Amino acid sequence: MGDRVEIVDHQPVWPVAFAELGAGLRGVLGDVAVRIDHIGSTSVPGLAAKPVIDVQISVRSFEPLDAFRLPLEDFGLVYREDNPERTKRYFREAPGRRRTHVHVRRLGSFSQQFPLLFRDFLRCHPAAAAEYAAVKRRCAAEFRNDRHGYVAAKEPFVWDIIRRADAWAQSAGWTLGPSDA
Repeated sequence: MGDRVEIVDHQPVWPVAFAELGAGLRGVLGDVAVRIDHIGSTSVPGLAAKPVIDVQISVRSFEPLDAFRLPLEDFGLVYREDNPERTKRYFREAPGRRRTHVHVRRLGSFSQQFPLLFRDFLRCHPAAAAEYAAVKRRCAAEFRNDRHGYVAAKEPFVWDIIRRADAWAQSAGWTLGPSDA
């Protein structure tokens, strides 16, 4: 896949791939991981997506870093120390392995709640998920070889979904379900 932006139809293997990955992560992290969740578009049934499994690991604290860094590296993930987003610690797959993004975030933080609310809203609102798929396909066609352009182009729609998801969460009394792994 390289840097090319490719959106594909939902694949039934994605939840299976996450379940295997999540179980392995739970095994190496134990109680250090308060939650391990499948996030991103591959976590929404029926949603077209880039074929990348996104995982969110919720921890109580980023310190000591080695409490989760060492087990994740031993598991075969590569720590991306240069990640500019300070609200998470970011890991990727080792070369030659299935494309995986692992986001370690602080339990209870906005950055931890955001992808879970986004996911749950799309799971409960198939029409919104279909709108998102159309936006992603359009942006991918326009920014096929520009991953940053693709992300920037779909950002206004993502924020619109979050606004809608927040209203839904308030009216529905949304709360987090159990951890996925």
